[in-house]
Amino acid sequence: MDQRRSRPTWSRQIEFTLAGIGCAVGLGNVWRFPYLCYRSGGGAFLVPYLLMLVVLGIPLLYMELIVGQYTRRGPVHALANVCPLLKGVGIASVAISFIMCIYYNVVITWALYYLFSSFQAPLPWQSCNNTWNTPNCTTHSTNSSYSSTASQEFFKYRMLEQTSGVEETGEIRWELFLILLLAWILIYLCIFRGVKSTGKVVYFTALFPYVILIALLINNVQLPGALNGITFFIVPEWDKLLSMEVWVNAAAQIFNSIGIGFGSLMAMSSYNSFNNNVLKDTLTISIINSFTSILAGFVIFSAFGYMSHLQGIPVSNLAVDGPGLVYVVYPQAFANMPVAQLWAVMFFFMLLCLGLDSEFAMVEVLVTSLMDEFYQHLIKIFKQKELFVLAVCAAAFLLGIPCVMQVGIYVFQLMDHYTAIVSIMFLACFEVVAICWSYGVNRLSDNLEEMTGKRANIFFRLCWLIVAPLLVTVILIFSIIQFKPARYENYVFPPWSQGVGWVIAMASIIWIPLGAIHTLWVLPGSLKQKVKLSITPSALDEMSKMPYYERGGKDEYPVIAVISSNIRLPEKAPVEANF
Repeated sequence: MDQRRSRPTWSRQIEFTLAGIGCAVGLGNVWRFPYLCYRSGGGAFLVPYLLMLVVLGIPLLYMELIVGQYTRRGPVHALANVCPLLKGVGIASVAISFIMCIYYNVVITWALYYLFSSFQAPLPWQSCNNTWNTPNCTTHSTNSSYSSTASQEFFKYRMLEQTSGVEETGEIRWELFLILLLAWILIYLCIFRGVKSTGKVVYFTALFPYVILIALLINNVQLPGALNGITFFIVPEWDKLLSMEVWVNAAAQIFNSIGIGFGSLMAMSSYNSFNNNVLKDTLTISIINSFTSILAGFVIFSAFGYMSHLQGIPVSNLAVDGPGLVYVVYPQAFANMPVAQLWAVMFFFMLLCLGLDSEFAMVEVLVTSLMDEFYQHLIKIFKQKELFVLAVCAAAFLLGIPCVMQVGIYVFQLMDHYTAIVSIMFLACFEVVAICWSYGVNRLSDNLEEMTGKRANIFFRLCWLIVAPLLVTVILIFSIIQFKPARYENYVFPPWSQGVGWVIAMASIIWIPLGAIHTLWVLPGSLKQKVKLSITPSALDEMSKMPYYERGGKDEYPVIAVISSNIRLPEKAPVEANF
């Protein structure tokens, strides 16, 4: 408890709530959710999405916030306390957050590039009369493989200057290199003082995107054809509900959007006051996250309706893909709007805000976890925490340079596919097993009662015990069965690059078995006793407090009983030898 009292806390509790909203609400709400709706029959996707929010998203977020707030530690120490055998899950969540923060900031770099380009008149993607345009360029949306839109060519040939494949690396795009540096400077300024600086930044980055989204919606609904797009969004195609893929995609979207398994919200909640009302924060963060996705859906689909009106084709025939939704399709819609520059600037500034608070949440996971584990060593080397944060940002910046080369889009796609799709589902599954089954629903409720005076109700206990583990396992199995190698548009990555992708995936997953092996190695006793201790909460902490002779395998006292029951050792224990 001494460590708990010494841990810094948010200046105001609203700062954690806003930081949590900023962490959960990110670029995925603006592109992935509308894209999944579009692909899954519009309103039909909302039914499984809202159901998964209730039975999966809210209970698992509640679980993570309870663990983080109670242990007052980042995911590494928190998971090691909850289930020593699966302490590697905490390390893996830190690893995956660091990998993601490397390439996620590239998306912020693109947003900044588009933001700066939006101050030009006319917008550079408004016409095909530019030096980078090809003879096949057209200003209208098309599904033809023989032509491309002006906005597609701006993205590919002006901003990215992409090569033909991952085999051709090309050169560094110096404009993107400098903007990536600027993006990391912004991140550092947001987090260098920990929760004290982050808490102030989120007042703007978490709230301002809603001002822009509402302004965009008011503008878009007045455009001709907007109603057709909105109708496509909210009117379900009920036959789509018979598809298992729609349900799995809905669960996965809830999972990835809220950030279960990434460790970000667990790390942030560790800075809460011990008696904070966790349920209030859980409901606020999860509901506002889903509200933002639906609000963004209205904004995007009203623009789709406008585009279908201009081109004389149904909304369902528009050429739409994932990330291209915000960097290709929507900029194309801006090009035909009145005061195009104003709406473009507002939209890409909103993307910047959405990206920033999600990004510094991922960086904060690494900083918090390393400071928890190696505080004395790090302070001895770097003298101040601010310099350590600078070193982390500098390392991530250097590792992100391949993403701003001409081959960068392929590197980005490879990292995203094997991190956000492959790794996170394994992490999530093991985290749920560690907390819901190994640590146990009763212990979790006891912790909640100690903090707030109230135990979890029957709904949350059932979700933790049965529903969430079952759903996460189904998603994991379905992801494995339906797994497809990484690809970008029509380009399929060669086998050697797929191997690199699996190395990226294993960089986080490998810590789960390594953590289990290490735990069994350091715990005392026979194999059976080791296994029993490895699923005993805080067994590693208890062992580290024991005198040397009791950890060394001698039989003066029953080591296993001492650790597993947490009873005090006799006061007249032999004096430990001085070495």
